[in-house]
Amino acid sequence: MISAWFSRHASRLRAAGKAALWHLCISVVIALVVGAVVFGLWYPYPYRSLSGGLHLFVTLVSADVVCGPLLMFILFNPAKSWRSMVADFSLIGLIQLGALVYGVTVVAQARPVVTAFEVDRLVAVSAEEIDPAQLHEAPAELQRESWNGPRLIGTRNAKPGEILKSVSESLQGVEPSARPGWWQSYEKSVPDIKKRMQKATDLRARLTPDRQNALDQAAQQTGQPLADLYYLPLTSAKQLDSWIALLNAQGHVVGYAPEDGFPPDNGWKPAEHK
Repeated sequence: MISAWFSRHASRLRAAGKAALWHLCISVVIALVVGAVVFGLWYPYPYRSLSGGLHLFVTLVSADVVCGPLLMFILFNPAKSWRSMVADFSLIGLIQLGALVYGVTVVAQARPVVTAFEVDRLVAVSAEEIDPAQLHEAPAELQRESWNGPRLIGTRNAKPGEILKSVSESLQGVEPSARPGWWQSYEKSVPDIKKRMQKATDLRARLTPDRQNALDQAAQQTGQPLADLYYLPLTSAKQLDSWIALLNAQGHVVGYAPEDGFPPDNGWKPAEHK
């Protein structure tokens, strides 16, 4: 019975398969173009991993890429009138476009807009973590959310009378890095950064040989000897212990490495600076 059905519909299935294949190729090209924008601007290295952009994009766009060609295979029939086929193509296009717009919107909301020094680490903060109504409290140059990768900034210390409110906001999950009113230029935080950053050689000493090689390669990409580099943990709401930022002696970020920057006892020893 099944073979007989396939024999009767073999011509339509072949035609539908070709149409679906062409639709798949076009969908993949569109996904690649969108991906180039997303990862070239919104999620530069290492944020596509740190902020979950790669997983989110692949999940949402893959569904969109599969959806269109599958609908094309189901609906395409060369025996249909031209008007019916145009209606089918329009319906498929609208469904696929709606899914793509939704996916890109979700990815855009999850994009990191600032990387803020906070106490003893750098924190990547996404657009969805920031209250737009509070952006006017930030310094003038930071009142617009970035669309070309996160801006590197600092956070100020609590002012007199702010400590209890700060603790309350932290308990609600809103840390200083996500409060525009606490933002300041990175340079203003450099003195505190220098007190908190740790020697990269100290981190290397407690790694396994394979992880030491990975750190050595990351240091090599900075163009500076590992002995001259420091580091701070680089975290986000999605990953707390998977990345570090490599810094030079002046406290400026020069590279990144996929490593846990928190010591086993979670304690800190002040770095010695020449």
